[in-house]
Amino acid sequence: MSDRRRALSDTIAAAGRIILGKERQIRLALACLLARGHLLIEDLPGVGKTTLAHALARLLGLDFSRIQFTSDLLPADIVGVSIYDREQAAFRFLPGPVFAQVVLADEINRATPKTQSALLEAMEERQVTAEGETRRLPEPFFVIATQNPSHQVGTFALPESQLDRFLMRIALGYPDRAAERELLAGGNIRERLDALPPTLAPADLLPLQQAVAAVHVAPALVDYVQALVDGTRQDPAFVHGLSPRAALALLAAARAWAFIDGRDMVLPEDVQAVLPAVAAHRLGRAQGGGHANADDIAAIVRRTPLP
Repeated sequence: MSDRRRALSDTIAAAGRIILGKERQIRLALACLLARGHLLIEDLPGVGKTTLAHALARLLGLDFSRIQFTSDLLPADIVGVSIYDREQAAFRFLPGPVFAQVVLADEINRATPKTQSALLEAMEERQVTAEGETRRLPEPFFVIATQNPSHQVGTFALPESQLDRFLMRIALGYPDRAAERELLAGGNIRERLDALPPTLAPADLLPLQQAVAAVHVAPALVDYVQALVDGTRQDPAFVHGLSPRAALALLAAARAWAFIDGRDMVLPEDVQAVLPAVAAHRLGRAQGGGHANADDIAAIVRRTPLP
């Protein structure tokens, strides 16, 4: 497994040469995939959301599909549709772009909630039901959705049930001055993406995901996760606290973070590292609306004793 772990480090380094100055976000994205979750990237246009998705797909050697979400996109445009084959005198199903190992749902909040919900079954069950038949999706299956800030024109808020299907939500933000300077001097990003050699093979990912699921979590660490989750439920700052599904997501993400760090057991620092990405989009603020921010999450961590 050491060779595969080394390949993970190579993957982070290679992606860091495309998405400059964002190693933490790259690590979170990779941890999300290793934990068998899905990733939501929310930020302004032009900061590298789509580029990160392309880079991960190329480096991991996965089949890649992009769906550009627009207000007139229909669920059948995602899942697929049956057409009549005259030669066979029967209907034939044409799979939609969701039948790929990495699906980029670009600007997901520009589509209507009905269309957004077409991804729900795929993300949760890793299958789709169309024309009365259920079809399995490929393994591994990883959705990376990008969305623009909700205040922008032409966006629809993601339903809470849809948000909860994303293991993590991250933001890239503007690069620092040195990284932006290097970006400006680095030439065409599209050409650099196309030249990226894979650092892992698809056959390597499933054993890695299985190894992540086997990372040890001590009983005291489970108590710590329960205390963090319970703290959100008792906090009047939030409309509601984290669900049991969110607690499971937090443990899965912490296992992946520990694994990337080369450890076979989870530490409290691993939980704290992934907590903002896992919890913030699941916590609605009671005052002023919107979701929890970094200060809210930091306050939860400060109030919760370490095991």
